[in-house]
Amino acid sequence: MARGSAVAWAALGPLLWGCALGLQGGMLYPQESPSRECKELDGLWSFRADFSDNRRRGFEEQWYRRPLWESGPTVDMPVPSSFNDISQDWRLRHFVGWVWYEREVILPERWTQDLRTRVVLRIGSAHSYAIVVSAARSRQGGWGGTAAEQHGTSSCHPRHWVNGVDTLEHEGGYLPFEADISNLVQVGPLPSRLRITIAINNTLTPTTLPPGTIQYLTDTSKYPKGYFVQNTYFDFFNYAGLQRSVLLYTTPTTYIDDITVTTSVEQDSGLVNYQISVKGSNLFKLEVRLLDAENKVVANGTGTQGQLKVPGVSLWWPYLMHERPAYLYSLEVQLTAQTSLGPVSDFYTLPVGIRTVAVTKSQFLINGKPFYFHGVNKHEDADIRGKGFDWPLLVKDFNLLRWLGANAFRTSHYPYAEEVMQMCDRYGIVVIDECPGVGLALPQFFNNVSLHHHMQVMEEVVRRDKNHPAVVMWSVANEPASHLESAGYYLKMVIAHTKSLDPSRPVTFVSNSNYAADKGAPYVDVICLNSYYSWYHDYGHLELIQLQLATQFENWYKKYQKPIIQSEYGAETIAGFHQDPPLMFTEEYQKSLLEQYHLGLDQKRRKYVVGELIWNFADFMTEQSPTRVLGNKKGIFTRQRQPKSAAFLLRERYWKIANETRYPHSVAKSQCLENSLFT
Repeated sequence: MARGSAVAWAALGPLLWGCALGLQGGMLYPQESPSRECKELDGLWSFRADFSDNRRRGFEEQWYRRPLWESGPTVDMPVPSSFNDISQDWRLRHFVGWVWYEREVILPERWTQDLRTRVVLRIGSAHSYAIVVSAARSRQGGWGGTAAEQHGTSSCHPRHWVNGVDTLEHEGGYLPFEADISNLVQVGPLPSRLRITIAINNTLTPTTLPPGTIQYLTDTSKYPKGYFVQNTYFDFFNYAGLQRSVLLYTTPTTYIDDITVTTSVEQDSGLVNYQISVKGSNLFKLEVRLLDAENKVVANGTGTQGQLKVPGVSLWWPYLMHERPAYLYSLEVQLTAQTSLGPVSDFYTLPVGIRTVAVTKSQFLINGKPFYFHGVNKHEDADIRGKGFDWPLLVKDFNLLRWLGANAFRTSHYPYAEEVMQMCDRYGIVVIDECPGVGLALPQFFNNVSLHHHMQVMEEVVRRDKNHPAVVMWSVANEPASHLESAGYYLKMVIAHTKSLDPSRPVTFVSNSNYAADKGAPYVDVICLNSYYSWYHDYGHLELIQLQLATQFENWYKKYQKPIIQSEYGAETIAGFHQDPPLMFTEEYQKSLLEQYHLGLDQKRRKYVVGELIWNFADFMTEQSPTRVLGNKKGIFTRQRQPKSAAFLLRERYWKIANETRYPHSVAKSQCLENSLFT
């Protein structure tokens, strides 16, 4: 793509945005405002795994009809967390099937009496298929309603109401879903408590994302009758449960449902294009204000769509690329409406970073300047909590990223918590936002049902993350079997659908296929390559890396003429293992392998290689196997976030690259930033 084409392509975003979004309703991050309240439900929930042979006893005995403890023993389970590593019960560690969570909530009286208030139940993530049942109890003590008995695996949206009980179903982990429960809590007699029951099934099938298979082992001389295992085709542990926050929040009955923002630059002015969706009434007025970081109003607008012009704009720049990175404005939206119950108002504030993204045949441009990704791949993974969201861990990780001099990461291999994306916006960490399209390794996974679900997941990802300036590219898959003809069509359709959802960002997937056989590469904007020279083959032969890496880059670029990111490379390293000359699994080997890769990358990064992302930021848990010693040990930090030798090597390299590419050209010397928290 020529430079002029890149600019034109980037400018199309504000014009075409939103035309193809198939989902109904927005997914704005819950926030408190003069018109909105939030009630977090984090903490201890009652929990039970269904260990019955068919895993369906909970539905057969209708556990949801009454408090969970009445149908059998429960244990305490912290939310958010994965359930796998919390208990001493070995059966939970690798449990596959239905688990049940329950909590009673005392509702504020106003929520149940003010019919101008809308009450919403939101689940941040439930991996991977969830059914939610809500029942209200009156002051007289009785539970109202019965639960729906449908529990298939095809719905991704609220199903219906049955006898006053809301049943919500959602397929797919890692993304939020919610339901309006006002009709349940605002009917007489006035309820004082709400019982929330959530059933979650972590089974992976050929049509889930990520996919998997269930294998029944029928040799009765080795296995009990009905014994089965979950086969996965990815290299991380399939943690499950309520891994992100659950909360209740309110809005007025006429409310701001969604906001979509795209930005561009015209000379020294920033342009903020907005679209606002309102639900509940057609009689309303919208006022929009854009405030700078000092809370000064810099632009005003009215109506559901428009363009705000910001003279002398402060652009959102990546970390280490500018003296003042990650500059954020605030878009304040005020709604006033007339309803049958009287006037209502709603307020929502959206952080906005003004920046542009474009791609040429050899460059990735942010704000018209060449950007080089020097960063990491990560996992949401830690001791005990598994994939459960944890603020101290998140802040520690960002401190390490900034210490490292990293300016980017990929959300390998699923969308991370919304709070992670917010931190990236605040700190200028660029994100390649990846969906759970990992493990697409078998021909049977590229079917029409999977394709439809994959496209729907991309709609959910884009709907959730579209307004984050840190997100500069979508990734629709990691290491699919892209040499298959069926995979070529599948990837073509998913990529085209993603571009129709958001024309303002490039789209990619991450490949480990042969350049000549890859059927999906023609459709991406940026080539992302995973390779493990001198690790998964040619074991120990570090002297081959530079030749093999040069051959890889030259072959791919000659065929596709697109910028390339080395999206994974690395070596397994057990902290404290040392050997010289370097041997595999030692810290010296990891460091030497990285040094050889860096020599090869330096030969191409001033030409058409636009990034390098180490695998991995930190050690993480995997399924047990003879090739994994308590998980994957390719991290430059341990699972407890302590550095290995390679972390210091990478830090030196990343700060050196930052000094070369910083705009304006002032030197960013990490050694001279003693007053910074992040050195």
